[in-house]
Amino acid sequence: MHLIQEEIGLPKVNIKETSDFCAIVSVDPLPQGYGMTLGNAIRRVLISSLPGTAITSVKINGASHEYTTISGVSDSVLDLILNLKKVVFQKHTDEASVVTLSVSKAGKITAKDIKCDSNIEVLNPEIEITKLDKGSKKLEIEMVVEKGVGYLPVTPERQKKSQSILLDAAFSPVKKIRFEVIPARVGQLTNLDKLELDIETNGAIKPEDAFRFSAQLLESYFQIFGKKEEKVIEPAFQVNAEDIQAQTSEETSSEQESYTPIETLDLSPRTLNALINGDVGSIEKLVKYTEPQLLNLRGFGKKAFSEIQEALHKKGLKFENEE
Repeated sequence: MHLIQEEIGLPKVNIKETSDFCAIVSVDPLPQGYGMTLGNAIRRVLISSLPGTAITSVKINGASHEYTTISGVSDSVLDLILNLKKVVFQKHTDEASVVTLSVSKAGKITAKDIKCDSNIEVLNPEIEITKLDKGSKKLEIEMVVEKGVGYLPVTPERQKKSQSILLDAAFSPVKKIRFEVIPARVGQLTNLDKLELDIETNGAIKPEDAFRFSAQLLESYFQIFGKKEEKVIEPAFQVNAEDIQAQTSEETSSEQESYTPIETLDLSPRTLNALINGDVGSIEKLVKYTEPQLLNLRGFGKKAFSEIQEALHKKGLKFENEE
C-alpha cells in the first residue's frame, strides 16, 4: 500500500443499499489519484467479467427466423425475442438448461408462464412477453439458457451448429455502474480521495457481492504480477495493510489498558476541541504522537503544540519521541 496510509489509516469501505438491487459503495481515505485508479479498474471488471445468465437460442413453433410473424400473436418474432431477452434467470448449475413456454389461452403472456426445472428460476416473472388473440393457435417456445461471462455474439460458427434462432447474449448481471472521485481530508491533509461507486444489478447478484467479486478478481491478477517475495525497489516506501492493522490494534489495546482523559491537562477550549475532533481522547494516546502528526489535525497549530508540551511537563510527562 501507499506509504501515506500509515499516516491516514487504512481505507474504510462503506456500503449503503439504496434499493433492493442498487447500492453506493464508498472507499476512503485514499491517496491522491487512487480514487480514479481503483474506480476505473473495478468498473471495468464489473462491466465485463461478472458471470450471469442469458438466453442464447430459441425455437419458436411456426417461425424459422426472427423476421417473420405468427398468426394470433400481437408481436412480431423479433419483438417477441427482444422481450424474452429482458427475462432475468438465476441458474444454480453451470450446464446449459432448456426452458419452455407453452400457452394457448388468449391474453397477456408473462415470464411467469415459463416452465423451468429445479436448477433455474425466473427473477422477474412480471415481465410481459407478448399477447395472444382470441382464437389463436398455441404459442410454443423452447429456449436454451446458459451461464457465461461478457458478451456472446451470433457467429457463423454458432449458426452451423444450431437449427434454432440464435441470440446474441449479454451475460453481465450489472445494469449500471458509475463512479465518482470526491475530495477528502484527514486532519490537515486535504488532497486525499474518496471513491464512490453506484452499482445497480438485475437481481441475480447483490451489488455488494458484485463489488467483492470484482475486487477478488483483480487481486488474483495482481498476485501473479507481484508474486516474487522480495520487493522490487524502495521497500521502505511500501507498507502492508496487515502491519497498519496490527499497529492500530496494538495502540487501541494499549489505550484500553490505561486511559487518562485528555481533559485532565486543563487545555484551552480551542486546543482541546482540536484533539477531540482528531480522535485523541487520552493522554496515553497523545504522547505517542509526533509534532508533524499533531500539526496535521484540523485547527491545530504551533501555539497549541507548545501549550500541550507545557501541560505535559507540569504533570511530569513528555512525548515519547521527545528528547
